[in-house]
Amino acid sequence: MNISHIEHIGIAVNNLEESIKYYEGVLGLKCYSIEEVVDQKVKTAFFMVGDTKIELLESTSPDGPIGKFIEKKGQGIHHLAFAVDNATEALKLAEERGVALVDKVSRKGAEGLNIGFLHPKSTQGVLTELCSKK
Repeated sequence: MNISHIEHIGIAVNNLEESIKYYEGVLGLKCYSIEEVVDQKVKTAFFMVGDTKIELLESTSPDGPIGKFIEKKGQGIHHLAFAVDNATEALKLAEERGVALVDKVSRKGAEGLNIGFLHPKSTQGVLTELCSKK
């Protein structure tokens, strides 16, 4: 699969603006990008911590994946994302190795990355995202 690094940690939040204030005002991090991913019904904000990103996720609709997550589990860590060479190929390899997939092929995500998710029932309870530039 050739994982090169942790791409980001996704954190579901109720209010992106309030959460940005915490990460900037208390932790001293700097938000470098805010982006809406319309097809995922989410608005994101990104922070760099060394070589790893923190991605805050606010649902733009209660029926979106983040809205459903927050309703069920509340705010908190939503997923762990790993950088791979090719997300679609990594998804295929994971499926060949017996992992249940959320996505059979990669799709466009924030920051122009191709993304695909592995189902948490096959990943020790952690929603796992695979990200690539191609």
